[in-house]
Amino acid sequence: MVIDDKVAASDIEKSGLKLARPTGVDLSVLPEKTAAEHIKRGGYDSQKVFIVVKRPSILLDLVNDGVKLDTINVGNMSQTDDTTQLTNSINVVQADVDAFNGLHEKGIKVTSQMVPGDNAQDFMEILKKFKPKK
Repeated sequence: MVIDDKVAASDIEKSGLKLARPTGVDLSVLPEKTAAEHIKRGGYDSQKVFIVVKRPSILLDLVNDGVKLDTINVGNMSQTDDTTQLTNSINVVQADVDAFNGLHEKGIKVTSQMVPGDNAQDFMEILKKFKPKK
């Protein structure tokens, strides 16, 4: 499930994502509020759901809206002029740090594991490297 207001409103982006999905895998591309409503009413209770978002603030919004998450895994977060690099693949801004801290404070385990063969790392330890850009 991709949760993103802008992507959900773009037929071109949704089509591209659907072309990239593996055979036999269902894909939902939903705006935040719709995703939260579907999850909370049990629409995915019989399925394993892999949620993909661009920014951790979306996950924090979902949790604040009543969606239960036990663990999140931080994958690739692209570099921009505003980001600080934490690892080769993870770049964050202060708003991301605040969202990750908010998720952690709510008891959600935050890990980083780029591929299944890697060991999962405690992302909150990695996050300690963050130094805001001046």
